[in-house]
Amino acid sequence: MAGPMEGVKVVEMGFWVAGPSAAAILADWGASVIKIEPPEGDPFRGLGRAFGLGAMNPPFELDNRGKRSVSLDLGKPEASGIARELIDEADVFITNVRPGSIDRLGLDYDSVRKSNPRIVYCQVTGHGPDTPDADRAAYDVGAFWARAGVARSLVPSISDGPPPQQRGGMGDHMTGLGAAAAISAALFSREKSDHGQRVAISLQRVGAYMMGWDYNTVLRANMPVAAYDRFHAPNPIINCFRAGDDRWFWLLLLQGDRHWPDLIRALGREDLGQDERFENIVKRAMNAEALVRELDAEFAKKPLADWGQAFDREDVWWAPAQTVSEALQDPAILANGVVVQVPGGEGTVDMVATPVDFYGTPWSPQGPVPELGQHTEEVLLELGYDWEQIAALKETGAIP
Repeated sequence: MAGPMEGVKVVEMGFWVAGPSAAAILADWGASVIKIEPPEGDPFRGLGRAFGLGAMNPPFELDNRGKRSVSLDLGKPEASGIARELIDEADVFITNVRPGSIDRLGLDYDSVRKSNPRIVYCQVTGHGPDTPDADRAAYDVGAFWARAGVARSLVPSISDGPPPQQRGGMGDHMTGLGAAAAISAALFSREKSDHGQRVAISLQRVGAYMMGWDYNTVLRANMPVAAYDRFHAPNPIINCFRAGDDRWFWLLLLQGDRHWPDLIRALGREDLGQDERFENIVKRAMNAEALVRELDAEFAKKPLADWGQAFDREDVWWAPAQTVSEALQDPAILANGVVVQVPGGEGTVDMVATPVDFYGTPWSPQGPVPELGQHTEEVLLELGYDWEQIAALKETGAIP
């Protein structure tokens, strides 16, 4: 099977990551996705060269595999008409083009639904399509990481240091996954009503939802939430530590009083269990720095492999803090389907999988990343254009 979205037609008009990632997820799930690009292409295509990867562009491949690329100069009326024909035949339209630009192209929801009332129209923005900042430049670094409070939440208030750098696409991919979920729900609703609808998701809202515990604490208790370092954790045994071979790991002992005896057994430090400073979760919080320093000294005595055996034996919940390269060597991660084989060239290439499995309608990647405009003529022929009309479009510059 091609996946649960088999038979669904999607048109994407997007750049960079948040919008295209949503369409890529749907493509993985079996949808037929047409990516409309300008003659110069999605600027994301050039990212590989910027990082010294030459023609290879792994980030772009992840967010655009399995699609067909149609190149149109939307400044030309003929090209704009083709885009509208494609959208009129689609089940889903996804765009993260700024709302003002979409309106000027005549591809706003109110215009599109007149000719395609069943369309599920997904608008992905930085700050929300109906806000004063709808057209403000964002990227996920701006709307998700910086403005929604994610970055500052990772800086301990006692240090007042600079916010950490974001890895590429973090907020984008969360937003793309949310958009795919919203589209799925809207398609389900359409099955009952026979009407499509507009759905919207923003990087800013996703950032706020990711930080939802902090937001809700401020809203409900009017209490600001400050970040803390490992020496001032309210529960110092759900924390990171470094073993004797310099490998970091996390203890996951959220229920502190329940798990404290297990940790003492793994350490072989019955004296810690008799230390009044650490006898319960409240006192451990009051003496967090002292406890973390005690544990640091103890964990430095053995490599992580030895501690892992002791933790597993005594039912201490823990996890290694791995690099991506280490994670890709982890048998449990590989068994979890993190890597998928994608058609490409004369065989397949390994890529990261999108993170949902369907056991009744299993999916598989539909194909490699398309070249810019690779399918323009093919798609026009499917729309009913003949070769003479296609040649005329080339002469006007509507298509490359």
